[in-house]
Amino acid sequence: MSVHCVLSPGVVGQSRIRLFYSISARNVEENSYRSNSRADSVKTGSARVLSDHLNIRTNTMKLNAEISPHRAVSAVRLMRVELGGAFADLLNEQGSESGVNEMQYVARTLGFCTRKLDDRDLRLVTDIVGGTVRWRRYLDYLILSLCHDENTFRSMEPLLLQILRIGFYEIVKLEMSPHAVVYENVKLAKAALRLGAGSMVNALLRKLVLLKEKQSLPLPVVDGDERKQARSLATIHSHPVWMVRRWISYLGLEEAIKLMIWNNGDPFFSLRANTAKGFMRSDLARELMMLKVPYDESQHLDDFVRIRTGLQAVIQAGLLEKGLCSVQDDSAGLVVNVVDPKPGEKIIDCCAAPGGKTLFMASRLNGQGTIHAIDINKGRLRILKETAKAHGVDNLIATVHSDLQTYAARDGMLACKVLLDAPCSGLGVLSKRADLRWNRKWEDMAELTKLQDSLLDAASKLVKPGGALIYSTCSIDPMENEERISTFLSRHPEFCIDHVGKYVPPEFITDEGFYSSNPIKHSLDGAFASRLLRCG
Repeated sequence: MSVHCVLSPGVVGQSRIRLFYSISARNVEENSYRSNSRADSVKTGSARVLSDHLNIRTNTMKLNAEISPHRAVSAVRLMRVELGGAFADLLNEQGSESGVNEMQYVARTLGFCTRKLDDRDLRLVTDIVGGTVRWRRYLDYLILSLCHDENTFRSMEPLLLQILRIGFYEIVKLEMSPHAVVYENVKLAKAALRLGAGSMVNALLRKLVLLKEKQSLPLPVVDGDERKQARSLATIHSHPVWMVRRWISYLGLEEAIKLMIWNNGDPFFSLRANTAKGFMRSDLARELMMLKVPYDESQHLDDFVRIRTGLQAVIQAGLLEKGLCSVQDDSAGLVVNVVDPKPGEKIIDCCAAPGGKTLFMASRLNGQGTIHAIDINKGRLRILKETAKAHGVDNLIATVHSDLQTYAARDGMLACKVLLDAPCSGLGVLSKRADLRWNRKWEDMAELTKLQDSLLDAASKLVKPGGALIYSTCSIDPMENEERISTFLSRHPEFCIDHVGKYVPPEFITDEGFYSSNPIKHSLDGAFASRLLRCG
């Protein structure tokens, strides 16, 4: 379909938006191993859909300079996340680099452009998109409570719902000026939808302001049986009910609440200095000081620093693009410590892409050795190769496009160390992956554990006698971690546990000798790793 006319706001209605994003969702490619096949999914899904199915000439789109640009962009990003299969954190990480295409998305969705985003707008978009996605369940509870009619809420068109969520989030969580929030979001609803939509936004936001001023916002009561309590807590802390019940079952109520509070907080980010290019942590610290980005040195890893703000400044300065550093949590870096790569070794990385651990392992080889990086997703492997070149370690990494189980069955290559960073629920990284909580279902756990078992069996075939198999996840759930190792060892008596005490600090070591990082205990992403030796 090709449209070459200027679209009036009234044309941008519910049917067009649903068509746009239903097409997007159908076209997003998912890696059968990795549910978070992020960069490829966004590129080959939403972006391609826009150009193929809504080939609208943006130079014919009219400029509406009266509309708040950060709210317009936030609304469209939220549409892309919820209906188009994009990832909230990836869109936010792209920052100003996505500015060229950002207004194309806005124009195609809303029917008009706004002025360009400045740095303040970008920060607000990041806050609003991430926060609105995290607090979606609670925000919807408030909207429904003020609607007093479930049918009205359930039948609400997607763009109107996103505008309301933005307004509610700005008032309740960001505590912005109520007058400005009401005025700007009403203008957006009228311009992008119709006058009646603006009237609804005005009425609901004004009700919310009055309730907040009276400190009488609706809130579920936590009482009744276990199931009812979990439902109330899930609404208050904005998580799926099944996650809340699961965490209460093995963490206890108090720890489960602490975990949800952590997941809803502003995330920390860690940066790893790329020593393979002679860029040390002191060099990274100097760059951050020049950019006026506050940082703390990692307490656990020599090459890492932690930041809470300023990631956009790091990206815009080109530090990532030049391969001088990478975004990598300490918890992932400690998994590489468990692998313990040495110069001259041959290592197999079984589910390598997007390659954070692969690159860190390569930097530890001091120019000697080989990492065979296997992944089923060709596009993600291509990105890994490009990043490896930027990091100066492409001569150490051989990418292999293959299904791991097929590769293990047909290839006789063995390695002294094999890393299986397995596809998992991602329940340890919910503070950074704001949208992930809504994309996981309890039924996924059974499918994931079955896949993890199959991949462990395949990876075990690639380990030399006396070599090590390292199994890791970014999950905190025992079902994906300790239980998988227990069942694996029952099937493979030729393997035994190698205690990780030689590789990570004592506070990360479990009673069984595994590595485990816990968001509440360590203020890091949740992760797990076991080191198994092939003894027989």
